Amino acid sequence: MKKHIYKYLIVAFVAIVLGACTSTEADQKFDQTPTERLNAQKKELQDVLLSSAEGWKAVYYTDSTQLGGWTHLFKFLPDGKVDMASDFDEDTDIHRSQYELQLGSTVSLVFTTANRIHLLSQSDNFPTAELYGKGYLGDFQFFYYGQQNGEIIFRSNRNFRELRFVKATAKDWTDLPQNTPIIESITGEITSPLFRLLEENDGSAIKQYEFDFNSDARFGRATALAEGSDETFGLALSYTPTGAISKTPVIIKGQKLSNFIYDSASNTFVAKGTGGVSATIKYTNAPPRLTDDYKKLTDGQPQYVLGYLAANLYSASTTSDYFRSIIAKTNASLPANQSISRIQVYFNSGGANFIEYRFNGGRPAVYHNFTTSSNDTSKTLLLTSDSWEDNAGFIPAPAFLKNLDAEFFTPGGLYVKKENFTVTYTNPIYTITSSTTSFRMTTYQL
Repeated sequence: MKKHIYKYLIVAFVAIVLGACTSTEADQKFDQTPTERLNAQKKELQDVLLSSAEGWKAVYYTDSTQLGGWTHLFKFLPDGKVDMASDFDEDTDIHRSQYELQLGSTVSLVFTTANRIHLLSQSDNFPTAELYGKGYLGDFQFFYYGQQNGEIIFRSNRNFRELRFVKATAKDWTDLPQNTPIIESITGEITSPLFRLLEENDGSAIKQYEFDFNSDARFGRATALAEGSDETFGLALSYTPTGAISKTPVIIKGQKLSNFIYDSASNTFVAKGTGGVSATIKYTNAPPRLTDDYKKLTDGQPQYVLGYLAANLYSASTTSDYFRSIIAKTNASLPANQSISRIQVYFNSGGANFIEYRFNGGRPAVYHNFTTSSNDTSKTLLLTSDSWEDNAGFIPAPAFLKNLDAEFFTPGGLYVKKENFTVTYTNPIYTITSSTTSFRMTTYQL
């Protein structure tokens, strides 16, 4: 009897296996060759790219650990053309180029002729020194990885980062140019304050961070100002018509804040939570970290000479655009062959303090004598005008130096800081910064 039972079991097992091998599902899966499957994916992608009446929108974060995001809009056409716009710079117009769906190990979308997205892949266009020769780490070839909840999923060829296309609307296209004034607001003008703070409000107390923001990279790093704290985090920003969105949120009391709305009245970007929780990006004229370096220049100290050399320090990263603009206007008021070559500030030089202005083109140097005082609360050095001289004796204040010279004598005083880098030479670098304007001059200790 047991033998008959075993026979029946064997027959049943064979029948099950044969039935599985002849299933319709298996036939459909294995009847296609790899090329046929790729062609099917290609058609699938082509159909979906053309299916959206207003095209597609993608916020492209090439590396959110050091770069922000750039908004791109695409309208794909049946003839291999694509209309594209982006907020990479002030040019938000629509540009037409070509694209292809190419077959390799998988299907990829390739933008084959130059358009806005290629600006992120040019190696000679880089936003930070660390990205020299690497550009913005962007790509123009994207591997197709299917669809999810109406979104098209790609991964970049260059660094395999995910990029999602969502269906665009007509409003997306009309709103894109409105990102530009928001970008300008957070970037600032040449007269905007030089420093930024990020303030966290947990509903009962405020915590401040120095916010070192690179507008070209669209990335900022917040470093806690509290003594003894080493807390730091990055914000990778993309822009909208109303503000900035960080891919990496600020977390306060468990609340994730990422949507920073621009408040034009206070010139701040504010992300609000509940219960009084908020995060604010704001400008400040005062450096977040004050130093006592100004004390080296007060009366009774050894001689110090701080010199701006135009040939080396005009383009220094710490030389402000506002300073450069004043230098340019001053030089423009001189004869064509003359320009400022040096600004040397002497402290406690034989008991005297004076600014020496030197010129190219044979123009004689002039000297502005001053006295000093300090404000130990604001940690600023104040200069008070005394007299003007040239090599022949006392002279009236030169009119062409009025705007430049006035920056050194601002009533609020000057911040002085020894920097931690050098430029061309090994001389220590000091910056002299106005407490009331965006004037900052980079100098050597001579």
